[in-house]
Amino acid sequence: MSDSSLTFSHDQADAHDRITEMLRGAGIDLDDALLTPPRDGKDSVMAVVGKAGSGKTLLLAALYRALADAGVDVVSGDYEGRRRKDRRTLAILAPTNKAASVLRMRGVPATTIHRILYTPVYDPEYEKIAEWLAGQGERPEIEDLTDQALDRAHAFYQTNKSIPGALAAAGLRGSDFITGWKRREEALDVGFVDEASMLDDKQFEDLKEIFPTLLLFGDPAQLAPVNQSGSMVFDALPAPTKLELHRVHRQDADNPILDLAHSLADPDVDFHAFEQLIETAAARDERVVMAQRVEVDLMARSPVLVWRNATRIRLINAFRAVHGAPETELLEGEPLICDGIELPLKHRKKRLDLEARGLIKGAQTIYLGPGRKPGFSRLHVIGAEDPQVSAASIVKIERPDEEEPFIPFAARMGATFLHGAAVTIHKAQGSQWPDVQVFAPDLYAASRMGRTEAGQPLWKRLAYVAITRAETRLHWVVRNRLSKPTGPLRINDLRVAPAPLELEAEI
Repeated sequence: MSDSSLTFSHDQADAHDRITEMLRGAGIDLDDALLTPPRDGKDSVMAVVGKAGSGKTLLLAALYRALADAGVDVVSGDYEGRRRKDRRTLAILAPTNKAASVLRMRGVPATTIHRILYTPVYDPEYEKIAEWLAGQGERPEIEDLTDQALDRAHAFYQTNKSIPGALAAAGLRGSDFITGWKRREEALDVGFVDEASMLDDKQFEDLKEIFPTLLLFGDPAQLAPVNQSGSMVFDALPAPTKLELHRVHRQDADNPILDLAHSLADPDVDFHAFEQLIETAAARDERVVMAQRVEVDLMARSPVLVWRNATRIRLINAFRAVHGAPETELLEGEPLICDGIELPLKHRKKRLDLEARGLIKGAQTIYLGPGRKPGFSRLHVIGAEDPQVSAASIVKIERPDEEEPFIPFAARMGATFLHGAAVTIHKAQGSQWPDVQVFAPDLYAASRMGRTEAGQPLWKRLAYVAITRAETRLHWVVRNRLSKPTGPLRINDLRVAPAPLELEAEI
């Protein structure tokens, strides 16, 4: 293998060699930077599995750079440009906006699975700008755009490599240059999928149709997708194609949060012993906090992670109450979670518009205020490349001991939202936040129930997923208490898009 072995552990180096061999069989020779036509009928799937800190992301990033250096085109889902007969392609995918944004912050141009399954259709006039930015055409002359606007688009693209973002920087709205979305008709070559433990069987089959060479990166200790019988898509892969990383990478070796996560594999560690480990870690390292209450200020950007739905609803209502939120409206800065799209089949195009902009189920958003039309909301989609949109919304506020949620306002149809100040640990998979609060009484309740999943106590799987969502600091909350806010909710910390996109879901 290449000199990247200097930074790899033994198992990472072995995985790199095995993947390099798989790619060579697909016509991509990383050692000699040589591309040859793909071999018809030769499909391959391989998985890299390992617990948090084992170096999966480091390996993914190294492989991406090697493929790019070899001349493979990276497809982002924004714009693909003209096809060439000799072109070889790579797409790097994640199940959620937040998971994709984690990779992008590390220099890996990731996008969501949905953005690869469906491709944008550009207006021919504005497609000339996209071709120019992508290096496939001359600088265009557009009647409605000044030279200064094109300069802004070019400057944005040099930094962000996002065609929609660059066009927005020129003063265009999404509805100006994207006329619709279509299901991808032609296959790509190579797909990397991060957070593959979240994939369900349907998504896996869709991806195999698009990518003859598919590489999955996943954590077998996480929670399996709902309705998957406790299994993950890579569990059934034969041993030669499932590469396991065991060693914690040296950059993460002194991380107390990862130490706690890995301690859960010890069968002698019960819930009481685990809390003692947390208390010991908190005494010596500020990255672990044995918290006596939920900090309400953190809930506006990183939800409290819980197991029980009833706990989630109680915390949401406590968050709204302590901020003085009225029942009939939302406050600017309240967090929301997209719960899907409520549109009839005849409005399939509108559904694709909403989902392609990042409003997929589970997307974390921040309410910025009402839109221009009744029932519309201006939203900041956390982790999306072009984060600020306006969409027809149906907002549901669940309340304790009531079967039906309260709906402060609603469009006739559009994107549906639940409150996002607290979420279940299942829904938190694929996301990370600098500070994460885990509501320990819920995990204690899970431990008392004695349930197992895939041979592991359920509370341990829940705890593992919950604490590994923390990038910087883990707050292990041991009491059912809520702090008072230090100030009102705010939105001035959110990145402002050049031009909010109006996503009208009503015809």
